[in-house]
Amino acid sequence: EIYTLSLHDALPILVIVYYHNIAAAVAVIFRREREILFAVRNIDPDKGKLDLPGGFIDPDENAEAAACREVNEELGLEIMPSQLKYVTTQPNHYLYKNIPYRTMDIFYECPLDVPVSVRAADEIKSLQWIPIPEIDLSKIGFVSVRTVIEKYYLNQ
Repeated sequence: EIYTLSLHDALPILVIVYYHNIAAAVAVIFRREREILFAVRNIDPDKGKLDLPGGFIDPDENAEAAACREVNEELGLEIMPSQLKYVTTQPNHYLYKNIPYRTMDIFYECPLDVPVSVRAADEIKSLQWIPIPEIDLSKIGFVSVRTVIEKYYLNQ
């Protein structure tokens, strides 16, 4: 929004109000029996911390398509939207190059019983299947991922 203010004969003052809307992102929780697949981040933010496969939704892309695209880019795995089970949404803080972004992360669950490997080595250092009871929340980077894993998997 743009407003112009002027006080009698003074020069007008231009006031701009900028609304910083949130960005939308997706994450996929791959399950294999009582284990969850985590990626070890190879880039900041949270380099070296656990994360889930996923990423930002592109313009004109729906969440399911973004989840499938991100999984293919990161893991080389072809999944279909029909394989995704919606879990929840969770707000998140994403600090990138010292710029704070607010995101709304959309979480899906997907069973996985085939071998998988890292395709995006620039983003992912390694993959780890971790038994649910052994998940250490302090090793998970993003608050949204920690919150969802704790609420929907550790406290079940």
